[in-house]
Amino acid sequence: MTKKKVTRVGDSSAAAPESKKSSFVASPESKSKARNLRIIAIIAWVIAIGCEVFAIIKLQEVPVSTTWLISLLVADLVFVVVGALLWKKANRLDPASKEDKFKFFVQNQLGLIIAIIAFLPLVILIFTNKNMDKKQKGLVGGIAVAALVIAGLFGVDFNPPSIEEYSEQTAEVEALNNGLNYVYWTKSGKSYHIFSDCSYINTDRTTEIFEGTVANARELKNITDLCNRCESRAIREKEALPEAETTEPEEVVEELIEEYTE
Repeated sequence: MTKKKVTRVGDSSAAAPESKKSSFVASPESKSKARNLRIIAIIAWVIAIGCEVFAIIKLQEVPVSTTWLISLLVADLVFVVVGALLWKKANRLDPASKEDKFKFFVQNQLGLIIAIIAFLPLVILIFTNKNMDKKQKGLVGGIAVAALVIAGLFGVDFNPPSIEEYSEQTAEVEALNNGLNYVYWTKSGKSYHIFSDCSYINTDRTTEIFEGTVANARELKNITDLCNRCESRAIREKEALPEAETTEPEEVVEELIEEYTE
């Protein structure tokens, strides 16, 4: 066992054996959190679109106010990014299934879609605006393009979660961990571990180890990788287990034979 502080996260009942489940199902608590996060994300995106509309109105004025446009672009970017981060966190709490490819794409890349909607029309209108000089277009247009790129990078999910992925990872851990869905990770770690005393997480730099399910590790830290050292150790222990189990009954039988033959 580790001597480090171990903190349990998530619902303790979620860490019970789940090997009989055919696929991952988010807990009611996770679904509730995901729903609330999505609502807040949608509100943030609505405000962002409002900033965009206001900026479009300002583009029709003569002269065009550079200060107003830059302020609205910054506000637009902030709300788009906040919404994207909350939306991606909600997806980790309650992932979509890959079976419906269209829904899976839209749910996981909605942040990117909103970023395009919130900035691309502005970029086009800025560079085609006849009421702005070249210098003004270059400044405001450059900021708008940069905002589009930043919002897009925050909105896109390069490693989107899925029910199938959660199910596969959970099944892998349960197969190696005697049917238990327990894993451990650290704040700065990039892998989850089957053993709390794994040397990778029991270093001088580690002050706290977190314990939870595979889904908890993905939800809180977006960790998707199983520690290779823990995997090898679990395999070695499972391979040694049958030998130990078969040796003990044979010894008992021999003792009984000796007892009755005396």
